[in-house]
Amino acid sequence: MSFFYPLITMERRLPIIDSEVGTSGGCDSTSANSPLEKRKNMRKRLPSWFKTSLPTGQSQSRYNATKSNVVAHGLNTVCEEARCPNVHDCWSRGTATFMVAGEVCTRGCRFCAVGTVKTPPELNAEEPKELADAVFKMGLSYAVITVVNRDDLEDGGASHYRECIVEVSNKNPDVGLELLCSDLDGNLDALEKMLDDLPLRVFAHNVECVPRLDKIVRDRRASFGQSLEILRKAKETRPELLTKTSLMVGLGETDEEIEEAMVMIREAGVDMITLGQYLQPSFRHLPVDRFPEPDRFADWDGLARDLGFSAVASGPLVRSSYRAGLLWEEAMGGEPVVTRDSTGSAVSRILSQKRLVVAEVDNS
Repeated sequence: MSFFYPLITMERRLPIIDSEVGTSGGCDSTSANSPLEKRKNMRKRLPSWFKTSLPTGQSQSRYNATKSNVVAHGLNTVCEEARCPNVHDCWSRGTATFMVAGEVCTRGCRFCAVGTVKTPPELNAEEPKELADAVFKMGLSYAVITVVNRDDLEDGGASHYRECIVEVSNKNPDVGLELLCSDLDGNLDALEKMLDDLPLRVFAHNVECVPRLDKIVRDRRASFGQSLEILRKAKETRPELLTKTSLMVGLGETDEEIEEAMVMIREAGVDMITLGQYLQPSFRHLPVDRFPEPDRFADWDGLARDLGFSAVASGPLVRSSYRAGLLWEEAMGGEPVVTRDSTGSAVSRILSQKRLVVAEVDNS
């Protein structure tokens, strides 16, 4: 959520089940047979591999320090609000994610828990400064700034996003910055102006799902093609800027469609990719279609590396901003994220190969 706006009452335009249960008075009219109850019962239980480890030693100390700063200054982050399973991992490395431009979105994607309104409140002019102060008080080394869609604004919110990034950079010149941007309603001119000399390390925009599922998963104004065009234009505008996207699985796609989507993403010049499991925010949202096992995520990790992505994070618990700072380091030639103090959120065949090498050395 955005943390610089007052709480407002919001309508939802998601195609959700009516919470009121009609009663006909007949003996067959039980709540267990209502559409609402059926929808609740469709929610799948999490599989056994949905677990991660907590930081220890120095990492635990860094997490505790960051948490103390958050509590002491009354700060809020997407990490906590979204109950991200990787919050301990990221905070222990000085990374956090913030959402700007409001608490509600002008779109109604069927996978997302963010509320939807046609006309959101006006932008908070103080938000850039408040965001810069929050990053400073948390003592971060890397910050991800994500946004809601603002189709009500002529430039889709681009100028405001720019102000936020510039202000954070001015107050925190040593902090690495990543922008997880909307598609700006396809406004490429606004994208170009926003990116001009913007102090960013990574420009990210999520394609979310495979092309076939656009109309089922995303708002009608969003599409895989438009998302690729945004990523392609960002790279064309700033060739030195790393670009990044994310795919969710478990929405009804096939393995072949995931692989085809990865090829298209790479052909668009995208440098970094994350793949993670879709989890249903509530029974009112799209149900989970499947839970691919960790081995499948490891296969996708391998394919992404073969396709030439410079940094990859693939796993059931991976989210689009997972270990964002370390993923940037990997893209710059550093050690793969998945092999650095692995918590189990991301998986890869690299881990198996690394263990094999160690075992061979120990046995010599």
